[in-house]
Amino acid sequence: MRTTTLGSKGPEVGVVGLGCMGMTYAYDPAGRDEATSVAVIRQALDLGVTLIDTADAYGPHTNEELVGRALAGPYRERAVLATKVGLVVTGSEDGRPVYGRDGRPEHIRRSIDDSLRRLGTDYVDLYQLHRIDEEVPVEETWGALAEAVTAGKVREIGLSEVSVEEIKRATAIHPVASVQSELSLWTRDPMADVLPYCEEQGIAFLPFSPLGRGFLAGRFASFDDLPADDMRRRLPRFQQEALRANLAIVGKARQIADRLGSTPAQVALAWVLAQGRYVVPIPGTKTPAYLADNAGAADLVLSAADLAELDALPAAEGTRY
Repeated sequence: MRTTTLGSKGPEVGVVGLGCMGMTYAYDPAGRDEATSVAVIRQALDLGVTLIDTADAYGPHTNEELVGRALAGPYRERAVLATKVGLVVTGSEDGRPVYGRDGRPEHIRRSIDDSLRRLGTDYVDLYQLHRIDEEVPVEETWGALAEAVTAGKVREIGLSEVSVEEIKRATAIHPVASVQSELSLWTRDPMADVLPYCEEQGIAFLPFSPLGRGFLAGRFASFDDLPADDMRRRLPRFQQEALRANLAIVGKARQIADRLGSTPAQVALAWVLAQGRYVVPIPGTKTPAYLADNAGAADLVLSAADLAELDALPAAEGTRY
């Protein structure tokens, strides 16, 4: 796979990464299989998909444990391992965890040690603040993440779902290596200011859900196609009326894919890749075939006309959450 760097000063990574959340959390519970997920993570490394993304909140904790098992032994040094901190379980609702935010320095210091233990490693390449805690000044939280860099537990630190102003406040304490936010054909909010700022500053931009939680791959034509107990059944864009309207976005991706001999997922990812030099999407999958399909997007070149067609698509019906 062709490569880029994690921002202007970070390590080399494949231009497509792997999000591991769905292997233990949120999506299609009945379709999970640990052995297959471990194989997918290792297959990703063989394909050049080297940025492996997890978080302590996924599960919680079980995702880091799975990723740690997959990267045991010789696999660890082949991966650029990213995890996140700052979301915590505060209760439950209908048997599902309810999350809050904890950006206290003492929580950050304790959590990095816990994450290293679960991941079975002495360091992580990228430690990200999952969400800013509005009750704690970002400078205090970011300072604790910077301490982990000084201690050698973390190589780089990043932010998630933040504004330009918040990036600037963090940068005054320690360089920001990356910003992780949702970006796809149906979620373009960061393109207004955060993505251009990251490009200007040489900060890596890591789009999560670049396939619209699987929708942009053309896998769901109706609400009933969603697996039972799947988180997407609670999201506005997957409700039947909104989903029906949003099929026009998938239809355009499929039309271009048919023309180019590719797949809708590859077209959707190629559009994301075209948004900047340091843009590294992290589509999630727990399926070998989908992993290979996603990796193939790195070789798909969209013409100016293709990009213009995709740029002209209407906004998605329904909010993200």
